[in-house]
Amino acid sequence: MKNCDLVIIGGGPAGLAAAVSAYDAGIRDILILERDNCLGGILNQCIHNGFGLHTFKEELTGPEYADRFIRQVLERKIEYRLSTMVMDITPQKVVTAMNREDGMFQLQAKAVILAMGCRERPRGALNIPGFRPAGIFSAGTAQRLINIEGYMPGREVVILGSGDIGLIMARRMTLEGAKVKVVAEIMPYSGGLKRNIVQCLDDFGIPLKLSHTLVDIRGKERVEGVTIAQVDEHMKPIPGTEEEYSCDTVLLSVGLLPENELSKSAGVALNPVTRGAFVNDRLETSIDGVFACGNVLHVHDLVDYVSEEAAAAGRHAAEYITRGEAESTSAVPVKAVDGVRYTVPTTIDPQLCDDMVTVRFRVGKVFKDSYISVYLNDERIQHRRKQIMAPGEMEQVILPKKTLLGKDDLKEITVRIEEA
Repeated sequence: MKNCDLVIIGGGPAGLAAAVSAYDAGIRDILILERDNCLGGILNQCIHNGFGLHTFKEELTGPEYADRFIRQVLERKIEYRLSTMVMDITPQKVVTAMNREDGMFQLQAKAVILAMGCRERPRGALNIPGFRPAGIFSAGTAQRLINIEGYMPGREVVILGSGDIGLIMARRMTLEGAKVKVVAEIMPYSGGLKRNIVQCLDDFGIPLKLSHTLVDIRGKERVEGVTIAQVDEHMKPIPGTEEEYSCDTVLLSVGLLPENELSKSAGVALNPVTRGAFVNDRLETSIDGVFACGNVLHVHDLVDYVSEEAAAAGRHAAEYITRGEAESTSAVPVKAVDGVRYTVPTTIDPQLCDDMVTVRFRVGKVFKDSYISVYLNDERIQHRRKQIMAPGEMEQVILPKKTLLGKDDLKEITVRIEEA
């Protein structure tokens, strides 16, 4: 067993930013474990632009954004191991991993940062009738086939789900010469960013049908066509609204799930809404010295926010390693109510938190001309108007530490949406 100050699981954007941040905070014994054969994570297959506007104040592609952080890791000579699969984490922070060169090995870490990212929801979770023909892909798999492997999944495409990857793949398939016939979304609103709807669908004349879903896939050997239908308020297909589309490819963009099997086996408490860990304002999970950041914590819409969050996790992990577990004085719960689905973090300690605490959240439906309000107990301290809020875009509020400390007998912090 080898001792290590900080083990970071995942070498994607979250893991890289956390490693750089921890190094700059004084930690030198850092090891990144990455299961792929290169650093960068999912960014390596995201060759479209739109990354880095917040972090670097310029527009980059995914590989360019990853390269900026990979260079920072290399400049600091932070150790990493590729093609390494982490098998287990214990509550005592013993990490078991394996690769070809080292076989199976164990690391006793002083702190662990979970940065495993997320995965796509598969067809098996959707209960779509039909056979299992060739030509059904998750949007991310199709993206990898085209952008990295150099294969074209198909020529006539129907996309189920309007998450950002699905929207981006609608444009990518069109640019490669395929005909994208329709994007069907079961919800009455899109799950992606507004800019992606405009740039990936509207600009290419691709129809988006809201409140529609796939009810049948035709074909035995290869997809030959699909049937979509309108759904009611209970998400049930409405008889008589069916539409037939001939196609040879179906792409599924029906949600992302944080990759938390390791977290679960370690005993980390998970939030049933986000399927990521419950964390405090220091991004520490229910296990002392185990931190979480990025898409393994909750699915982000911008990688810039992943990097920002991961940098905070790296800094707090460094503080934990150098100072030990902070004595929690009064962790105050952060409640999500009235249209707010969840918050990250779920507790804040006014004595121990940063000078400014960022609370990120998503709304549960589309709100127009409404207010984001924050209450300390029953006193409203923030009331910010927004023209539109949608589940596809993450929102945030920033709470000053001095405001939290200035509230006597603080029992709870509440984030809610109030309609005008």
